[in-house]
Amino acid sequence: MRALITGALTLLAALPAAAQGQLNLYCSATIEWCQPIARGFERTTGIRVVLSQKSTGEMLAQLRAEARNPRGDVWWGGTGDPHVAAGEDGLTIAHESPRIAELHPWAQAQWRQTQGRTVGVYASVLGFGFNTELIARRGLPEPRCWADLLNPAYRGEIQMANPNSSGTAYIVIATLVQMMGEDQAFDYLKRLHGSINAYPRSGTAPITAVARGETALSISFVHNAAEERAAGFPVGHAVPCEGTGYEIGSMSIIRGARNMENARRFYDWALSAEAQQVASQEARKLQTMANARVPLTEGAPNMATARIIDYDNARFGASAERRRLLARWDQEVGALPR
Repeated sequence: MRALITGALTLLAALPAAAQGQLNLYCSATIEWCQPIARGFERTTGIRVVLSQKSTGEMLAQLRAEARNPRGDVWWGGTGDPHVAAGEDGLTIAHESPRIAELHPWAQAQWRQTQGRTVGVYASVLGFGFNTELIARRGLPEPRCWADLLNPAYRGEIQMANPNSSGTAYIVIATLVQMMGEDQAFDYLKRLHGSINAYPRSGTAPITAVARGETALSISFVHNAAEERAAGFPVGHAVPCEGTGYEIGSMSIIRGARNMENARRFYDWALSAEAQQVASQEARKLQTMANARVPLTEGAPNMATARIIDYDNARFGASAERRRLLARWDQEVGALPR
């Protein structure tokens, strides 16, 4: 009998689902990436994942609305500035993973700057996407610099997401402010407005429109353009010659999480090289992953070759600064006729 009990205990210990239960995962990456992350954690742990996907701006608004009764456990993916704002607002908590030392310096720096409330999980450079067939047919030049986008030939040919709902578009504003100075940046955005044909809610919507031939140009992260090209669409991309900003896709544990033990377990798992490599390959994503042991996927843009500014995550992730810049954009740019 003792041998039977010992054998049964050994079998149970070998099962991956040692910690049963549920994890409520809020995800602000694309659904094509959210799903492999959720499935990978389920396979590894046996913990059931309930997934909810929204853009970073929408998810930040949801966290604020749920502050007194949190429904999510972990917020994974999406640009870092809203994660920083959530931490500043007391919506997320600090966690020190034993895997922090395995990460690239930019991911570790974000973790330190936010007192451990958020950490980088991937990164990508901001740039332009363009439909190579459309611009050739219309006789348009390929954009290489921020200044190029003000070319009158591009009037009505560009898409940029709405910064109120899109972390990508907010990074555009923050990047230009850091490069040009605030007044000059808003003057640029007002001049650019005449060439914008739509401000969709999602940060990936403009490059999707480029791939489908619905617009010629987009302001997007260059990995998104590379992914569309890898999928067979006629898409090219460029990193602005004057320099550019970048996103740090981030992860945070939600304050008051109902499944806190599972939230911490997911956090640690998601920073591992194994989790990041499998998920990025399954989702066919071309960002630079935070764990330094994960090699660049074939076709991924190399951040090391881009002219990247020293992006101030602490300042531009702050809630007050974010609200102020968005309010100015609404008043001076978003309200303009098209």
